[in-house]
Amino acid sequence: MKNRRINYFYQLMGSHLSILLISFLILSLLFVRFVQDFAYEDKVQELESYGQQILTELEGPRPAANLEQYVSILQAQNINFIVFDQQSRILYPISEAFPPVALTREEWHVIERGETLVVNRDVERFEDTVTFVALPYVADNRLAGGVLLASPVSGTSEMISELNRTLLTAMLAALLIALLLSYLLSKLHVSRLQRMRKATAMVSEGNYDVKLPESGRDEFGDLARDFNNMTTKLHKSNEEIERLENRRRQFMADVSHEMRTPLTAIAGVIEGLRTNMIEEEQRERGMNLVSEETKRLMRLVNENLDYEKIRSNQVTLLKETVETQELLEIIKEQMDFQAAEKGNVIHITAEPRQQVHVDMDRMIQVLTNIVKNSIQFTENGEIRLSAYTEAGYSVIRVEDTGSGIDVEEIDLIWRRFFKSDVSRGSGQFGLGLSIVKQLVELHGGDIEVESEKGKGTAFTIRFPVEQ
Repeated sequence: MKNRRINYFYQLMGSHLSILLISFLILSLLFVRFVQDFAYEDKVQELESYGQQILTELEGPRPAANLEQYVSILQAQNINFIVFDQQSRILYPISEAFPPVALTREEWHVIERGETLVVNRDVERFEDTVTFVALPYVADNRLAGGVLLASPVSGTSEMISELNRTLLTAMLAALLIALLLSYLLSKLHVSRLQRMRKATAMVSEGNYDVKLPESGRDEFGDLARDFNNMTTKLHKSNEEIERLENRRRQFMADVSHEMRTPLTAIAGVIEGLRTNMIEEEQRERGMNLVSEETKRLMRLVNENLDYEKIRSNQVTLLKETVETQELLEIIKEQMDFQAAEKGNVIHITAEPRQQVHVDMDRMIQVLTNIVKNSIQFTENGEIRLSAYTEAGYSVIRVEDTGSGIDVEEIDLIWRRFFKSDVSRGSGQFGLGLSIVKQLVELHGGDIEVESEKGKGTAFTIRFPVEQ
């Protein structure tokens, strides 16, 4: 059988009311019992007080005359008394209105011990339900009998009944007020839960902009703050995922575009060679084109592998102390031929015995990429490689007199596959400068670029001087 669902609202109402009812019931019973005991005790003390006075009068010279004054006084207060002997015979007053004393054996034992007998409610031995006390009467150092005083409990019962009615009225009024407060509080809590439930449903549907009010200074407020922190983090994570996805799409598009050109050239040459559409004297040139485009593809693949290794911290630097002049001469020797093909000259300027603490192979990769870009955008100009020290840094600077970079493009050149403006020719930065920036930062250095359109570009690399 399927369990029936009980709303949280009714659970709260039930718990509040059950606690209130049980508390009221226990307090009411305790209070009524306390008042009842107090009323009977007060009546007993009153009877004992009159009894002591009567015993005092019995010891006087004229007991009967002395007791006469008490009869009217006590009757006015609805109190009757008798003096009895050891055989339970009434000695005073002689009246048929008061029945003979019929004390039990246990009650007589109390009087014989010289103690006061107290009975709060007696419903059998008197015409009405009464409270009575019996005090022992001692004459000539022996028990002569006792004095019994009785008072109907009707006045006490009426007082207790009135108290019960007042208490019941107060309890009903308090219960109604408590019911109203419980309803309002339960409504408040349930509405806050429902708001959280709706917000959770929106998050499950992918809406991470939802926020809950954090005004409550209780567990609901803490939960709302935790929920808002969660949605903020989810929102940031979702944005990061979207950025990564966009970058992945852009990367696939860029890689596809970059590979399409060399693959198209290679396929065209191979097809021409296969069908003998390329003349004999052009075949050598076609083979050279295939070789260059193949190298270009290999370089593209290697650069992508390098880039991903650097981004995932899979590159280990083998640092050593290197003379900067030696490093720049290696770069010049490697790049002189490419520079000469475009009519460029490479110059070197380095401080004597200046050193940098770097990974030699990676630093050659960094400088080679920068110089290649300088050669690419410079014709019949100069490329200057310089090294010097400034304010705790070893500085390597590569300057050219090429076409320069537009101001709005300077911050974009570090992106993968960024292509320069068409007006600058067919040049492109590819992955080279992205790898350059990552490797420089991996060494703990920084790189910046300065450029002016038509006047050239300067790359400045700074490494902290090793102590």
